[in-house]
Amino acid sequence: MAQNRQNRKQIGKVFNDPIHGHIEMHPLLVRIIDTPQFQRLRNIKQLGAGYFVYPGASHNRFEHSLGVAHLAGRLVKQLREHQQDTERDTERDINDTDELCVQIAGLCHDLGHGPFSHVFDGKFMPEAKALWEKKHEDISLEMFDYLIKHKPSEGKKTIEDVMREDYGFKDEDFTFIKEMIQPFESMGCGRNGWPFKGRGEKKAYLYDIVSNKINGIDVDKMDYFARDSYYLGMRSSFDHERFIMFARVCEVGGRLQICQRDKEVRNMYDLFYTRSLLHNRAYQHKVVKIIETMIKDALLAADGKGGIKIAETVINRDMEAYTKLTDIILYQIMNSPHEELQEAQRILRKIEYRQLYHCLLDEKIKPCQLKNRHEKTAERDALVEQIKLELPGTDIKKEDFEINVITVDYGMKEEDPIEKCNFYRKPNDSTAKEASTASGATPEHEAQYETKTITKDEVSDLLPVMFYEKRVHVYYKGSSENCQNIKNAIQVLKNWVKAKKEHTTGCNPTDQVTVICGRNEA
Repeated sequence: MAQNRQNRKQIGKVFNDPIHGHIEMHPLLVRIIDTPQFQRLRNIKQLGAGYFVYPGASHNRFEHSLGVAHLAGRLVKQLREHQQDTERDTERDINDTDELCVQIAGLCHDLGHGPFSHVFDGKFMPEAKALWEKKHEDISLEMFDYLIKHKPSEGKKTIEDVMREDYGFKDEDFTFIKEMIQPFESMGCGRNGWPFKGRGEKKAYLYDIVSNKINGIDVDKMDYFARDSYYLGMRSSFDHERFIMFARVCEVGGRLQICQRDKEVRNMYDLFYTRSLLHNRAYQHKVVKIIETMIKDALLAADGKGGIKIAETVINRDMEAYTKLTDIILYQIMNSPHEELQEAQRILRKIEYRQLYHCLLDEKIKPCQLKNRHEKTAERDALVEQIKLELPGTDIKKEDFEINVITVDYGMKEEDPIEKCNFYRKPNDSTAKEASTASGATPEHEAQYETKTITKDEVSDLLPVMFYEKRVHVYYKGSSENCQNIKNAIQVLKNWVKAKKEHTTGCNPTDQVTVICGRNEA
């Protein structure tokens, strides 16, 4: 057994990462990394069409996944080191298998991303398949299953075999990994009993590390905020090193949660400010969204033609074919000799020559508007009819227009996410000293943390009043030679949006008011 452990240790790897420096990967994680299912992430841009606007944003899902696994491992080790050990509790305390499971979930959380990341599941699939509701996390679960069960060659063990035989993984451990990749939308569902099967309620805090559904603070965001800022040439004011350093597990309302030191509340606001900044400047950049729309149109025009099968691969859950479906699909379309692909090639050629769709309108709208994306086509048609009515004789087609909805928030729409965070105070010095003298432990390990929530009024008067805004983009896909019609349409659009704003003055954010509809890109 000792020899086996030594052999496993020898095949661990160190990666030199520009964000986190030298990061060491556990041998089991290396086994997962060295598979076609994971290596495909090298060919999927982290920021999708962002690379067409920001030339430095060439990073891929591959390195982001390594970073998330690294931060997940660091955070879980930090929590384990500072477990309050007045008495040992195996149902609560972190063990070696827990650590590995959390790191594997961080490593594999993005396995399901398709070409150009969110363009695929957020734009292409909903139009390619009516009523499509799946997200990339759902496909990540299927890809993870395929990865661990796939036998690389005859006589070789699957990764699932390695996990069970060499590392003692059980069924509940595999369940635990999948539940962390795709957790329930609300961790407040405890009122109906503990919903998870991988780990018991005493380890609830482990579910908040990779994908946190309580307040949105997780290592996935910490890596991509730092990584995206670096490659975009921007600065992030959030310090994830301080977050990990001050993270502790505390009891809140009868359940264990990851809490931050009270003095770190400004750092937490910096995290969400960084989020809004990246969305405003990069993720929701007007030209980025236009090129995303053009890529989507090209994929739709190519799907099912000339041997190109895109939506069918996902719908049929063909993970073998999906392994080969990456950003390279655009080059396959462009270089194909099939005449059926000429329309898709025309759109992609326009991207190459920077002959982009025109953005006729970029206006702020109210949060209570534009909630139902399924009415987009009907609203677009009504809008085009209005333009025709205002401009008789105008030669425009409904298909030449597209409506897109842009949202920028702090991660929880109208709510302040910090109000859903819990903070702990530094243990009272005298109490901690008495406890440590009696037990021989360090003061911090023995003292009980007192937790609390903090409102923004307690922090600063300079923090945002609103945490959510929406904008509407209207794109025109027709020829730029139709310039006069475009100019005339712009004024009609502005009058139309103005009338809609006046119509919904004072509307409640919870009202289901539908004016026009587009894709809400997060």
